[in-house]
This record gives sequence, C-alpha cells and structure tokens, in this order.
Amino acid sequence: MHVGLVWLGAAVLLAAGEAAGGELFLLMLAAGALGGAGAAFLGVPIWGQALAFALVSVIMLAAVRPVVRRRLLAALPEHDTNTAALTGRDGTVVEAIDSSSGLIEISGDTWTARPLIEGETFAAGDKILVHEIEGATAIVVRGF
Repeated sequence: MHVGLVWLGAAVLLAAGEAAGGELFLLMLAAGALGGAGAAFLGVPIWGQALAFALVSVIMLAAVRPVVRRRLLAALPEHDTNTAALTGRDGTVVEAIDSSSGLIEISGDTWTARPLIEGETFAAGDKILVHEIEGATAIVVRGF
C-alpha cells in the first residue's frame, strides 16, 4: 500500500474526529495530513512527509484556526441564559403578592415574587411582568 494512502486515511480520521469536538484542532491536523499525503505522492521520503505534515499543521493552527474560530463565533446569536432570560417575561400570580411574600408562575416554573413598587399588591390570577431577578425572587410589575 502506498504511504500516501495512509496519510489520506489519517486525514479522514482526523476530520471525522473533529465532528465530535468542534474546536477546529483536529481539522487543522487533517490538513497537515493532507500535506503529508501530497508529499508522499510526489515521492518525498518519509522524513520529508513528516516535515510537510508538521509545517502545514503549524501554519493551519497558527494562522487559519484563529481566523475561522473568530468568524464562527461572531456568527452565533447571543441569547440570555439562566435568570437573565426571565427578565421581561410575563407570568401569572399564583399566590397573592405583597411586600413580604407571593408566588408567580413563569413558563411553568414557580418563583417567589415581590413588587417593584413598594406597597403595590397583586391578587392570584393577575398578569405580571418580570422586571428583574434578585437571587431566587422575581421583582415584578403589573402585566398587560
């Protein structure tokens, strides 16, 4: 079997491994393996093939990977997560809310709540809007 085919097999395996990781590291090594395969098909001795693999891999890791990662990450939309995702959501009062206690339901989850405006109260069934989350308590205002 020709050594170039071994390099091609390594490139395919590295590229397949990249599908599991997604860090673009193995893909850059796969490009290096393609460089080794090209050298092998040109008749370069094994030490030259290894050198081609190393050079192409280093160039890909140092020059191409950072640029590609930056472009991929810039294309991802930013989404709020955890409690930040609840700000601005509407809900329903489950247990009457006053300045000391109360429960609301937001997207199927029950949260303790208190009003944003001191002294304001909400009855069970009222619609509310989450102004912010402080710890495990939702600070709410009257909904629409």
